[in-house]
Amino acid sequence: MDRLQDFQLFLRVVDLGSFSRAAAEMGIGQPAATKQIAQMERRLGARLLHRSTHGVSPTEIGLLYYEKCKLIAHHAEEAHSVAALLQSQVQGALRVSTSVGFGRRVLAPLLMRFMQANPELHVDLAVDDRYVDLVEQGIDVALRMGRLADSTLGARYLGLNPWVAVAAPQYLRARGVPRHPRDLAAHEALVYSSVQGDARWHFSGAGHEAVVVPVRGRLRSNSLSTLLEAAAAGMGVAILPWYVASAEVRKGLLEALLPQWSLPAQEIHAVYPSPNMVPAKVTQFVDWLQGRFDAQWWTRAP
Repeated sequence: MDRLQDFQLFLRVVDLGSFSRAAAEMGIGQPAATKQIAQMERRLGARLLHRSTHGVSPTEIGLLYYEKCKLIAHHAEEAHSVAALLQSQVQGALRVSTSVGFGRRVLAPLLMRFMQANPELHVDLAVDDRYVDLVEQGIDVALRMGRLADSTLGARYLGLNPWVAVAAPQYLRARGVPRHPRDLAAHEALVYSSVQGDARWHFSGAGHEAVVVPVRGRLRSNSLSTLLEAAAAGMGVAILPWYVASAEVRKGLLEALLPQWSLPAQEIHAVYPSPNMVPAKVTQFVDWLQGRFDAQWWTRAP
């Protein structure tokens, strides 16, 4: 037994006036209970209980010790209740991590709505396109794109992040509209250097035809915003997540290309440090996100 269990056993022996009844209540044998109290007395160097054929009763020292044990047990129960309450409510600080573009365009507006529904919650949103160690950085939950590596992290699948090839109308008037992915080899490509094969773009057709197109271009960047601006300025063809390009496509500043072909979509996952004993603020936030990344989610404002 640990020290708190010692205290609880002693309290029940005094309250019930019986080793056997206290032992039965705590789910242990009477010899074990008698031995445990005797060990407590040896550690303290004082007799705590009078034993007789009629039962047990506290000594003078035992009565003082009983009052202290009762106070300790009360505080322990109070601490347990506070911890359980915090674990079951959406309150306190929630530290969230994701990529820069997704954080600014998608997650930040969603987080604001979640905060409005949970006024006791404080949020710290950290955006970074580099890999973030959740435990080391104290992150409660991260939203990540792509397939997850096997790990000890907890994770929940949320949906897909589709991509699209786009170009400005003025660029297409000058260079022509590509009708097949292979036509892109003759175009000025705006290359995203982080995912989607870099300078090799992968397309899938309706008949499951796969085409890999080597592309070339003068501008290469790991910033989606930079490539979006360059595409809107007529500098070439870019492949971008739909959530990045959708507003400019709706405004007519960009045109979506090759509608019969698709680029690889990334999986969206909520990831947290452990799959076990997940705080309520994390589970309820992830539950709230579930269903917000359905088909065509990028066409709706958060």
